[in-house]
Amino acid sequence: MSNSTSAGDPPVCTLPAERTALAWTRTSFAFLANGALLMIKNLHGSVGPTGLIPAFLAAAVALATYVIALQRQRTLQQHPIPIRITPRRPVYIVGIAAMVLIIVTTVAQLL
Repeated sequence: MSNSTSAGDPPVCTLPAERTALAWTRTSFAFLANGALLMIKNLHGSVGPTGLIPAFLAAAVALATYVIALQRQRTLQQHPIPIRITPRRPVYIVGIAAMVLIIVTTVAQLL
């Protein structure tokens, strides 16, 4: 799929931006599904308000991941593409948040 801005301009490929957006959106959806499953589990149990912390954490991580996805898509849609497009900080943030979510979810499941 290529687009052109005018008749004389070369075609512009938006596939990297689309693939990036899809990958980040899938990751965000996975975090959101994790939170939904935790919420369902806690609704059927006799867990207090602290039992909902993992579900809210999953929702926060899902939202942050989605925001990063939007930023990455905007960056990749710029013409010309910026020289430095490696998202080091956002990737580290999502990676650390995923690890924290795994630990919190595991502890919540064991208690």
